[in-house]
Formats: sequence, C-alpha cells, structure tokens
Amino acid sequence: MDRTELAGFLRSRRERIAPADVGLPAGRRRRTPGLRREEVARLAFISVEYYTRLEQARGPNPSNEVLAGLTRALRLSDVERDHLHELAGAPRPARGPSREVRQTILDLLDRLPQTAGIVFSATYEVLAWNPLAAALLEDFSALSREERSLPRRVFLAHGRGRLYGLVEAEAFARAMANRLRVTAAKYPDDPEVRTLVADLLAGSERFAALWASHDVVAESTFSKTFEHPVVGTVPVDCDVLGISDRDQEVVLYTAAPGSPGEEALRLLSVLGTQRIG
Repeated sequence: MDRTELAGFLRSRRERIAPADVGLPAGRRRRTPGLRREEVARLAFISVEYYTRLEQARGPNPSNEVLAGLTRALRLSDVERDHLHELAGAPRPARGPSREVRQTILDLLDRLPQTAGIVFSATYEVLAWNPLAAALLEDFSALSREERSLPRRVFLAHGRGRLYGLVEAEAFARAMANRLRVTAAKYPDDPEVRTLVADLLAGSERFAALWASHDVVAESTFSKTFEHPVVGTVPVDCDVLGISDRDQEVVLYTAAPGSPGEEALRLLSVLGTQRIG
C-alpha cells in the first residue's frame, strides 16, 4: 500500500467533483474546491475519521468494500478504479462490460433529430436511445433491464417473430452470437456474462448451434430494413461507431434525402411511440 500516493489521489479526485454533481447543495462557505471530506465519507458509507486518515496517509489498508464505496463516491472511471486498487495494494476487481454511457454520447443522440440512435453494451443490452429510435423500434423506457437484452429477446422470447420487424434478423442473430463469444472471453469472471451465455445455451438450440461454430467476426451490414406496424417498410443505412474505452457501440440509422426511408423516419418523428390501431 502506497499511503502517500493514495492520499494524494483521493484528495485530487475529491476536489474535482462539484457538490451539484452528486446532488448536494453548494452552500456559501466552501473554502476549497470540490467535496468536503465528510461528504465523501457519507457517500462512501465509511466514517469521516477513517476517510480523513486515508487522506492524511496514515490509514489502514482499505477493504474491498471500502474501495468500492470510494469508487462510487468519487465517481471513478474504470481506469481510475484500477489505479485506486493498485495504490491500496488490493487485487483489481473483476471488470464486467461497462453499462455507463458517457454524457457526451447521450448529448450526441439528442442532437440527431433525423437519426435513430441507440447504444449497445458488449452484451447487446440497450443502454441509451433517442426518441426516433424509440419510435422505430420500441419505447425502451417501458422495459425492464432484462427485456432490454436483445440476445434474450431474440433467442429466448419465443413467438415474438422477427425482432422489431427486422428483415435481416438472421444476420443480426449471428452477429450477436459472435460478439458474445468475444465478450465472454474478455470478461471470463463476470457473473452476468456467464449467466447470460448459460441461459442462452440452455434455452435456445439456435444459439447453441451458432455458439458451436466458434465464429468471432461479424459480417459488416451497412443497411437494414424494418417492417414497422404503423409506417410500413423502413429501409435505412446503418453505421456502427465503437466506443473502445467502454466496449460499447453506437448504432445510427439514417436514410438518404428524398428516399422512402427518409419519409418514414420523418413520419415516425412526428408520431413518436404512439401506435395507430
């Protein structure tokens, strides 16, 4: 445990967080930037005395529970979390696929009114979307986290038919199976990844056959066609942008100016998620 470096790291992370970032009032008598020590301690569920000793380089080795609390309270990134464990002389925790979408990506989705944008995790869980994506696909805000897992919906939700009327459903299923194999190898100790793969293997012969192929490369698809229940056929261009530091993908559905797809997306942007009986 490097107490001096740990103390400096904790202090620097504390001072960069504005009270408003964690839902605390700024107040008028703050003499230093960032959070107070007692605020960090409260957010991390540890005593003020213990946290103060850590910042003064005279605290004992923090437990994994304390490190997890500090990671949460100080809003550390994955890299910063690993660094915290290194300074504390503790093993790095098993890292699973990130589910946190950067605010800049969320802002990007909101700034694309004529584009249906959606963010997938490394396990094809829907993490974020904009209004046009909800109108084209589904109102994901009304779904549970499990229901936003596209592999579970494709391989385990029997009787649903094609996913969102996607014509290229079979190619999409292969792409998901191939990426899940890469994800399982990258995060071998993550319980959620292991559970997902086990459930799919046990519940879907189709997934088991794809998994047995050991393929890890998905074919590139630059266009897709959706059969929408309200506006009919929606042909779109498909671009996938990788977010390497979070192992996520931003999928953007657009249509050429003057095309039938553009007209369908324009109509969907007006209708929103309502359904015409």
